[in-house]
Amino acid sequence: MKYLIFSVSLIGLFMFTSCDSMQLYFDGKKHTENEEETPFFLPTGTSLKELSELLYSQQIFQDKEAIMRVGNYKQLGTEQIAAGKYIIAPSTNIKDLLNGFTMNRLGNGNAELEVLVTFNNARDIPQMAGKVAKSLELDSADLVNFIFQDSVLKHYGFSKEKIPALFLPDTYRFYWDTEPAQFVQRMAEAFNQFWTPERKAKITQIGLKQQSEVVTLAAIVYKEQSKHAEEWPIIAGLYLNRLRNGWPLQSDPTFRFCWGNKLDGVQRLTYEHREIDCPYNTYKYKGLPPGPICIPPAAVVDAVLNADKNSYFFMCAKPDGNGLHAFAKTLAEHNRNAKNYQNWLNQRNIR
Repeated sequence: MKYLIFSVSLIGLFMFTSCDSMQLYFDGKKHTENEEETPFFLPTGTSLKELSELLYSQQIFQDKEAIMRVGNYKQLGTEQIAAGKYIIAPSTNIKDLLNGFTMNRLGNGNAELEVLVTFNNARDIPQMAGKVAKSLELDSADLVNFIFQDSVLKHYGFSKEKIPALFLPDTYRFYWDTEPAQFVQRMAEAFNQFWTPERKAKITQIGLKQQSEVVTLAAIVYKEQSKHAEEWPIIAGLYLNRLRNGWPLQSDPTFRFCWGNKLDGVQRLTYEHREIDCPYNTYKYKGLPPGPICIPPAAVVDAVLNADKNSYFFMCAKPDGNGLHAFAKTLAEHNRNAKNYQNWLNQRNIR
């Protein structure tokens, strides 16, 4: 009798185990319900239950219990689920789907994809961080705070004012869940790749001392002229002439920078605007400002390194609204150019 009971128990256990295995087998074979490739973003720290809810809420897979059963069988806990961007193909089976979300030895999901991160025309580090945060999971404020940490500034060899020089505007590939430290490290790698021995040699040739000074001047050149690249080497040569001769740069974009956003849209700048006491105001302080007044494109940095060898000391916008400049060697010539431009503004009632 005991043997009979034992045999029945074994049969019951076998049937139970077999049913459980069959359930897992069929669960793993179930397919997602999306009919086209679907982008899917998996936040850091997502649990298996939260993953099932995300798939359900985005109408990718409706059977949350099946996700839980297969995921639990795979021992897919929060630490094994890799945050990131994924593309879910139509009719992906659950087994393959969860395998794709599983973290590999490199710390990424097996099917995780990179995203493109572009930042251009950033005024400063906070604005750059805001552009970056639109493409990555990280918070812009967290990125700014990380960059401005004393230990980070010391590690990369920049002051708070000069650190914008580390970031070269371009389009980069990152994993969506990239952390601030990883982002800055990647930017440092791009910085070092850009600053080849040939480029470094040109720094002293044009009379500057370090990369951040070149970027600082490039930022001024770019804010003076953002539309017509052919003028970049000319403007760079003009400002280098002023630096060599001990003249103040007297660049309008530098005192604009001191005003923040208050002069946005203002075309007619006055002496009152120029009187602001700010270390970036090159009307009040000689030499280069403490750091870049924007984060300029690498092409402008190259234009500074290959500045035109001219004799210009003055520049003024041309009175035709095309964004080009009239360059001058003497103050008398410059005053004529400036008067023509002011008359053009007056005729159009531009303030």
